[in-house]
Amino acid sequence: MLILVRVSCFVFVAPFFSMNNTPRRVRVVFSVFTSVLLYTSLTPADGVVYSTELEYAIIVLKEAAAGLIIGFSANICTAIVNFAGSVVDMETGLSMVSLMDPASRQQTSITGVIYQNVLTLMLIVSGMYRFLLGALADSFLLIPVNGAILRGENLVSTIVLFMGDYISIGFRICLPVFCVILLLNVVLGVLAKVSPQMNMFAVGMQLKIIVGLCVLFLTSGMLADASGFIFSEIRELTVAFVEGMM
Repeated sequence: MLILVRVSCFVFVAPFFSMNNTPRRVRVVFSVFTSVLLYTSLTPADGVVYSTELEYAIIVLKEAAAGLIIGFSANICTAIVNFAGSVVDMETGLSMVSLMDPASRQQTSITGVIYQNVLTLMLIVSGMYRFLLGALADSFLLIPVNGAILRGENLVSTIVLFMGDYISIGFRICLPVFCVILLLNVVLGVLAKVSPQMNMFAVGMQLKIIVGLCVLFLTSGMLADASGFIFSEIRELTVAFVEGMM
């Protein structure tokens, strides 16, 4: 039961497994099946001792918190592509347009949805989902049942360090579009001074969209390396969060 609580909380939060277009029954069956496999394969730890229902409820909450934190550590890294997509749309003039992301059921930018779909495909192709399941299984060795200790200082410091990587990796992804649009703005500014009679506002909006889409097309081959940056961040952040609960 306690293994199932941690696994189910992880499945309902972790990326790829927590997609809203996946039926909940499938996630429930997957959680039960994974819990049975872990129960039969893991070496039994010390028995969980409790005397009242309140103590058992506290143990259940600890296991739920452990699963949520491990899944959240991987899921928060996928927000990097949404940040990069928002910057790209802001530079190209598409920030006023938003789409419904079927995975999260939230309003996101057009480029953010494209990046999110590419990241999900890379996660499947590269087998990153196997790492997530392996990290969940290894968490029972490092953090046995009823062995989670939530160290607030370590978790907060990990989040602070992640915010720096969040901005750095996000700007790496959108840097080609950002630089090209910056140069385009400089050219439009020079033309506005040279020929004030031209309506640079009307011309600039069309040029930014066309140039931005062209740069996105030309740099689509770099999305595999960008996904590699995010997957490396997922590994580091997952390990840091697990160490923060040991």
